[in-house]
Amino acid sequence: MKRRTLLATALLGTAAAPALAGTARAAAPGPSVTRAGTTTLDSRAIFFVSYDGLVNNNSFQKNALLTHKGYQYAAWYTADRNAVVGRRALGASTWSTVKAGHTLRYDDSHNVISMGVSKTDGRLHLHMDSHSDGFTYVKSVAGLMNNPAGLTWTASRFGAPRSTLDGLALTSQFTYPQFVSTPEGRLQLSYRAGVSGNGRNALAEYDGTSWTALGEWSASTGTYTSEHGSSTVRNMYLHGIDYDRDGRLHSFFTWREQNNAVMCNSGGLTNHDTGYVYSDDRGRTWRNDAGTVVGATGTSNTVAVTDGGLVVDALNPDHSLMNQESQATDSAGRPHAIISYVPGRFGQCTTNYVADRTAHGRAFHVRKTATGTWRKTEIPLALNSSQRTRLILDKYDNAYAILPYGRITAASAASGHTDWTTLFDGAGLDAFGEVLVDETRIAQDGVLSVLYQVRSSGTTPSALRVIDFGLPA
Repeated sequence: MKRRTLLATALLGTAAAPALAGTARAAAPGPSVTRAGTTTLDSRAIFFVSYDGLVNNNSFQKNALLTHKGYQYAAWYTADRNAVVGRRALGASTWSTVKAGHTLRYDDSHNVISMGVSKTDGRLHLHMDSHSDGFTYVKSVAGLMNNPAGLTWTASRFGAPRSTLDGLALTSQFTYPQFVSTPEGRLQLSYRAGVSGNGRNALAEYDGTSWTALGEWSASTGTYTSEHGSSTVRNMYLHGIDYDRDGRLHSFFTWREQNNAVMCNSGGLTNHDTGYVYSDDRGRTWRNDAGTVVGATGTSNTVAVTDGGLVVDALNPDHSLMNQESQATDSAGRPHAIISYVPGRFGQCTTNYVADRTAHGRAFHVRKTATGTWRKTEIPLALNSSQRTRLILDKYDNAYAILPYGRITAASAASGHTDWTTLFDGAGLDAFGEVLVDETRIAQDGVLSVLYQVRSSGTTPSALRVIDFGLPA
């Protein structure tokens, strides 16, 4: 492996608006949200706080809410711990629900339910209840997702829960299921094998008939040295894994070191640096931003902290950089991400990551420009939370950051994504903190759906809701 090098120092500042060439044409609209309505998934969803989050609403949950062929789907745990799946026709005010045949084992917010659609055979797939151990997998009958209006929504449409992917066991230390559809309609499952601070990212793939393990693609070994000390074991935390419209697979990430010696204080987070890789062969090989191959899935040559050209925004482990935040790609296939940490103007050493991020944390928009450089802009709204922010882009490439408590701030593509302004302050939601979005709906009908849970205390159940916002037409 090559020595670790930095791509470049991310830039802060204002970008010039792009010029229009040729004949005059109407300018694309800037960002806006129009509140369209709220529906209740469950008036008494399970509620407990674990790892500062909720099991029904966690950033790495891809997807808890998705849209396919005119219907929207959601998955969650009820107050009696049952895993359920709901659906509604787009625009409908009520949801039909069925039980998935599984009950939540532990009060652990990692044990989320993630959904995916295999377009080759029209099945809905559910992966749930795992944190560095076994998992539960359920899939629907073939064709259920292709004819929602013609097929009844009943428990009989789903198979029995399994502890394997149709016989494929994968790993005994499974966490963070994320489904993503390939351009050909296959379904891939991204996950971590191992544990926090000592894990590897891996992929499995469903071709409409069976699952295949593609293997691990990130490494946990190699030496990372900060100004405070060194660590030889870690894991790569993904901000997402997404295909753009041309079939390139993108992933932003941060590293978490196992050894606290790399930090100024043990109360912080050992996360450091924002990295980026992509794949043009459906996740079989991985390249850094310069196009150099830095790893091959299922081989001994996996992406490692010692590889060159991975870092697009450098940050040491002293600022409580958050893992597993958010990413998206624009209409030109350029990658964007949201990251958050405590900026240096508030001090160079966080000592309690929850308290310090709540008091001083800020989110930043990192993106690749048309000239190929990386640019970073601070979003001028305090997090007031230790939790994560979601990112989406509308059809005009305007960027929207959905912050904790359901607040929405946005920046226009015309400004180079520098004119961030608050569009919705979250008033009336009483959201617990972190929220989720339906990443798949925006392209289908221009609506932003935000899933949130009403704040509660202890283990008192609370309402789980979806609020819809119209985006520029």
